[in-house]
Amino acid sequence: MEKGVEFVNTLLASFLLLGTVFLLSVPARSDDDPGPRPLRTSSLLQLDQLFSSGTHLLVTQGAIESFLAAMEGTPPDWATVYGHGHHDPDHDDRLFNLNRERDAAREGNPILTWRIAFVWTGEVSHFDADTQSYSVAVGPELTPTSWGLVRFKPEEFPSNLRVRPDKHLADWIDGSLRRHESVQVSIIMAGTLIPTESIIYDFSHDAEGVGLIMPVVKVEQVEVVLVKPHA
Repeated sequence: MEKGVEFVNTLLASFLLLGTVFLLSVPARSDDDPGPRPLRTSSLLQLDQLFSSGTHLLVTQGAIESFLAAMEGTPPDWATVYGHGHHDPDHDDRLFNLNRERDAAREGNPILTWRIAFVWTGEVSHFDADTQSYSVAVGPELTPTSWGLVRFKPEEFPSNLRVRPDKHLADWIDGSLRRHESVQVSIIMAGTLIPTESIIYDFSHDAEGVGLIMPVVKVEQVEVVLVKPHA
């Protein structure tokens, strides 16, 4: 009888040990980490297939300019606002007043409720063996327009962005990285404008006197699209 009890206890201990090992082998993931995302191969002209109906794709100069015209009416008088630049004692006040006046003018504009999608740039950097996925380095996209430079600004952006492509794409990416070739991707983010600071006006830090327009978006969906998929 004692041998039978000892056998059962040993068996239970083995199951508990196996269960512990299994739990430890599953990578932990916080609520803020959605895990690896699929790598899409859609053309930038077919992005509407990735988003819900009614999403406005602001991925071309023309679409962005039409959006700004519907939201803001006319571009700012950048030359007047800039004046003599940062050394002009009234420069900051003029820029502040521009933002305040534009904020007040767009109150109640139905476009504030639009769901919009915009593009940032990315590059596949390396393979992460722990998550069996590829890390992606991400940066903002600057679009020259007749209004000035436009840079969409996500309110929050998912940190540690990773993708898990299918085997065909993974093999191609591995080969490209071994040859030290850049693997470019587009990061398409969709969401709605932040009502309290939907668009911020500023000046470029890289080009003297060039206006910078930053729509601020609460991001609800992120898609990663391969720019130049393997033929």
